[in-house]
Amino acid sequence: MPNDKIKLQDSSQQNTSASSHKLNLRNLTIEDYDDMLEIMNLVYSNIGDGIWPKSDIEMLLKIFPEGQICIEDNGKVVACALCIIIDYDKFGDNHTYRQITGNYKFNTHDAKKGTVLYGIDIFVHPDFQGLRLGRRLYDARKELCEHLNLRAIVAGGRIPGYANYAEKITPREYIELVKNKEISDPILSFQLSNDFHVKKVLTNYLPGDSESKAYATLLEWNNIYYYDEKEPIIGGQKEFVRLGVVQWQMRNVPSLQALLENAEFFIDAVSDYKADFVLFPEFFNAPLMGLFNEDTAAKAIRKLASYTEELRDKFVEYAVAYNINIIAGSMPLYNDGELYNVSYLCRRDGTWDAQYKLHITPDEKSHWGVQGGSKLRVFDTDVCKIGILICYDVEFPELPRVLAEQGMQILFVPFLTDTQNGYHRVSKCAQARAIENECYVAIAGNVGNLPRVKNMDLNYAQSAVFSPSDFAFPNDAIVAQATPNAETTIIADVDLSLLKELHTAGSVRNLKDRRRDLYEIKWLNKKNSSN
Repeated sequence: MPNDKIKLQDSSQQNTSASSHKLNLRNLTIEDYDDMLEIMNLVYSNIGDGIWPKSDIEMLLKIFPEGQICIEDNGKVVACALCIIIDYDKFGDNHTYRQITGNYKFNTHDAKKGTVLYGIDIFVHPDFQGLRLGRRLYDARKELCEHLNLRAIVAGGRIPGYANYAEKITPREYIELVKNKEISDPILSFQLSNDFHVKKVLTNYLPGDSESKAYATLLEWNNIYYYDEKEPIIGGQKEFVRLGVVQWQMRNVPSLQALLENAEFFIDAVSDYKADFVLFPEFFNAPLMGLFNEDTAAKAIRKLASYTEELRDKFVEYAVAYNINIIAGSMPLYNDGELYNVSYLCRRDGTWDAQYKLHITPDEKSHWGVQGGSKLRVFDTDVCKIGILICYDVEFPELPRVLAEQGMQILFVPFLTDTQNGYHRVSKCAQARAIENECYVAIAGNVGNLPRVKNMDLNYAQSAVFSPSDFAFPNDAIVAQATPNAETTIIADVDLSLLKELHTAGSVRNLKDRRRDLYEIKWLNKKNSSN
């Protein structure tokens, strides 16, 4: 989750999105009120006094601008979250919505003595349901709570599904059924899935809420990083980043849709663990070449390239829908009579970037006629700076060093190797790159066989996440490692703050101690150093 000190800012990246969405998480302004009003009219039609007048929003922005958050899509606000800081001891657990908001005047906001972030509203445009925008807003609130060193987030939650059960069971029984997933409530189920717990049932919380029968749940999320004495809020980058790595099984597929279903399964599964990135292997789409088995290898790879842009666009959609940054392995790209091997970074804000493979293996040249790219760059994401090198490229230490000098923190390496000695070349070089450049390196490969697919019949891999080698990291410099040659995933957390400490106070300091008076790495064609 991005941040700029307290202000939450998620500026969209420079490339044009392949999807219709271009999401931007930011602080609300009064100029957004017309968009807000449109959403409120749609979602609060069944709630009395559900619409916030413009004067109330102006007041919130005056007293607590950092706490009013929205998500815009292509410049139009489609989701909002409003909150205040309160001294919770003054109210306790038995309160109404009117009391907690000071009769909607927000004079209960107390930034000096308050220890609780109170959520007073959150709403998403009905046309944008399914994009998990609510989860992004909740994550932003949690981040704000941590940065402001507040004890918890508290909110009164509506239970609109209770209207269907009110004649049969009590609100407490209804809540237990929702907790046990026997039934689903559109609001409570979502809140529980976002790590909130129910403290108690509130009565007459919102008298005009006929769907909830005026009942509400008192919900709380506890900030485990809360400490008694406040310290200055610094930095803006996440310290812990969660990585998902897919060790992909090569299997014959009858269609593009079948391949996409396999890919979406892993994206969905990894996103459930709230990973920030998911990495696929090099040429993970090769099973589609089985559809062109009668062709030569060179013709088959070019026909495979005809799917690449559609696959890229679909992965951008998945990145937005599942709120996860996707490194879409690599795919062949046929452009102006030249064939390339390209990896796509599909960001969860709806934008994408590409990294071409620079060093082409003899096999790629002889069987397919692949050409090498000429650009190398570090990519900005909402989490950290990353680099992408495709398979053979990681065996050339100059490339990661160029990326490290541009601030790369995590290097992603999609690879494809057919034998164990090929795999060990990639993995051992990747591990060396993590040590040399004081960064994390994630590698993802393919496993299994592809009968009747020329030049892609065998695969061997043991995907992994590597770290630098020092006391703060695992003794073997391996954060996580997959079972060899089996379809599986890795979920691993990496601590970026450890990299900062390593750069300045490590046992050895590979980046800092270079003899720049003796040697240097120079990118000769400056115009090709970035897109």
